[in-house]
Amino acid sequence: MNNRGMPAEPLTVVEICAGAGGQSVGLEQAGFRHILAVEIDADAAATLRANRPDWHVMTSDVRQVRGFDVPRTDLLAGGVPCPPFSIAGKQLGADDERDLFPEALRLVDEIKPRAVMLENVRGLASARFDTYRQSILNRLDQLGYESQWRLVHASDFGVPQLRPRFILVALRRDIAPYFKWPEPQGAAPSVGVILGELMAANGWKGARAWATRANGIAPTVVGGSKKHGGPDLGPTRARAKWLELGVDGRGVVDEAPDAQMPDDHIPRLTNKMVARVQGFPPEWTFVGRKTAVYRQIGNAFPPPVAAAIGRAIAAAMRAAATANVVATEDVDEAI
Repeated sequence: MNNRGMPAEPLTVVEICAGAGGQSVGLEQAGFRHILAVEIDADAAATLRANRPDWHVMTSDVRQVRGFDVPRTDLLAGGVPCPPFSIAGKQLGADDERDLFPEALRLVDEIKPRAVMLENVRGLASARFDTYRQSILNRLDQLGYESQWRLVHASDFGVPQLRPRFILVALRRDIAPYFKWPEPQGAAPSVGVILGELMAANGWKGARAWATRANGIAPTVVGGSKKHGGPDLGPTRARAKWLELGVDGRGVVDEAPDAQMPDDHIPRLTNKMVARVQGFPPEWTFVGRKTAVYRQIGNAFPPPVAAAIGRAIAAAMRAAATANVVATEDVDEAI
């Protein structure tokens, strides 16, 4: 601690269901240091290790993780699986074996972090799951946290796609009064602005005109699963939206168009381009075959959104610590 009672070290985070690092990157940008990242998919875990070899990455089902294996931490974060709540699925909720909210709550009880941040799909916000959401809030209240759900759109934080995500933030009662959700940052750049340079990388002469045409934000990128969906940019409606932006959404390719392509060519995206649409930094690399990489990218939580919420949580923690020091000093002076 420094002389004002503030932590001298970076705030720490344990992340479950970490995927390929979308939330990880954002929380790192917000000032959190990972002391553990848990991810069951071997390719995604390898991606985390490749980019952050100093992190402790556990390739494991979160059900196998126990609190006594995990150091005390400031934040427990994660993107628990979305199929139980996805509109594209059967929406079985708590009856779906992939529902890991109970495991997340178990770890909250065992680790006792100062804050919790869990993200999921918009489907969880529907009236169908009112009782389920309330049960989560009730359990967190029993554990000493004040909790809020919020529907957040990635496009409000500089990500060039809609991508609504339903976020749960829970904070210890002494920290909760200082938390404020981040404000939207204005209109997101267009797909053309974000991808123009990458689309022109191999000398395609139509790249500039393409970037001008791609003057809107993208539909939500979807990653599918190992059982369902390949490396395409979503269902029929989403592919139609991509086509309006001048993109063939029926799959991804290895390279950007080259100089031999006609100017009016309708290109497909590369995985590198999809990662840029998701908000990953250019230097972040992915491990695995093309389809596995696409799924890692498509299922990620956009880093800019995670960073914005992470900064808000960090600010609340620091404000609470400062207030505690001031209150202690006032008591000392009174004595």
